[in-house]
Amino acid sequence: MLGRRALASLALAFAALPPPRPAEAAVTDATLEPAGDGARLTLILPAGTRWRLAAATDPNRLVLTTPGSPWRGPASLGSAGPIRRAVAGRGGLRLDLLRPAALKRVEETRGRLVIDLEPTTATSFARLAAAGRPLAESATATASNLGRSQLGTSQPGTSQPGNAAPRNPARAGPLPLVVLDPGHGGRDPGTIGTQGTQEKRIVLAAAEELRKVLESGGRCRVAMTRSNDRFVPLGDRVEFARRRQAALFVSLHADSAPGARGASVYTLGDSSDALAGALARRENLADRAGGLRLPSVSPEVQAILLSLMRAETRAGSARMAGLVVDELGGDVPLLPNTHRQAGFVVLKAPEIPSVLVEMGFLSHPADEAALRRPDHRAKVARALGRAIHGWLARAGTAEALAAG
Repeated sequence: MLGRRALASLALAFAALPPPRPAEAAVTDATLEPAGDGARLTLILPAGTRWRLAAATDPNRLVLTTPGSPWRGPASLGSAGPIRRAVAGRGGLRLDLLRPAALKRVEETRGRLVIDLEPTTATSFARLAAAGRPLAESATATASNLGRSQLGTSQPGTSQPGNAAPRNPARAGPLPLVVLDPGHGGRDPGTIGTQGTQEKRIVLAAAEELRKVLESGGRCRVAMTRSNDRFVPLGDRVEFARRRQAALFVSLHADSAPGARGASVYTLGDSSDALAGALARRENLADRAGGLRLPSVSPEVQAILLSLMRAETRAGSARMAGLVVDELGGDVPLLPNTHRQAGFVVLKAPEIPSVLVEMGFLSHPADEAALRRPDHRAKVARALGRAIHGWLARAGTAEALAAG
């Protein structure tokens, strides 16, 4: 009969043995089909399959890998939308691109993975590939949050998607909130163009168009600081976003400046040039009649933590500004030195990455004529939508990596 010490030793020996190796699970089926001007990739995955989607260049391609799960589906999936051909290998799938493409939507549920891709600009694709991070992956997905859409609580000025779209499985919890801020309103018309165009009306129409773009993407909730012609103090706009814990704040304007033409984007900082400083002073002065009350920082908050928060927020704002420049540049004229810095009040939330987009200058006849056209505003909205989606995808990946 074995003694207690021998039994203990035997138990330890058995515990040290590796567990039985499960049978190798394989990817057995996949399809590729057109989806609007993009493409939809659908895979049948065994339970627990890990996957990762990444972008690469030389040549431009997307690579879907399934570590630990060999590919036993079709050797080729043909072509669709921006994808020239999809070729399988033992460890996954290579998507060679006819033109640059980016992730639009991901849904994984009940052994089925659906990846929607949409066209993007060459510059944006190069930035995605250079970042060295996955566009999406399974590492942080959980069964409870896949294939469902989270709708935000209804608030004044808050919009909810009519068609609930599946959320990206790389992010847990509610969908991130993007706050759109149409400038001016009510008794403050903003700039008035040579044809009598009021800035407050142009930016509200553009914000409504952008809201539709974002809601159709299903990757974020959207709220607007105003959804009608009313005056909102600058401080209230900032507090609106802070109370709702917004992930991103985008303010839309169409200002005036002698001789200036083209779109531009501003982030918080010391004025980078005379034009940026003048625009910030004009926008900030517009609030005086509204009783500006800037949000104050609690005295208990340590200065070092606030400094770190602001540094992270400014970095996020700069990333967003870069994406805005990239996306707008392919569609509309740009002001030289397109990304500028200035002390706009609406950009001063310490914890929310924020940008102010000047869609053009109503003081310039060509810009005014363009901004009066719905098709031009829709073009601007689509470009900004791509920039916001790109920013959210990168922010979600960084958050997942930090959490992991």
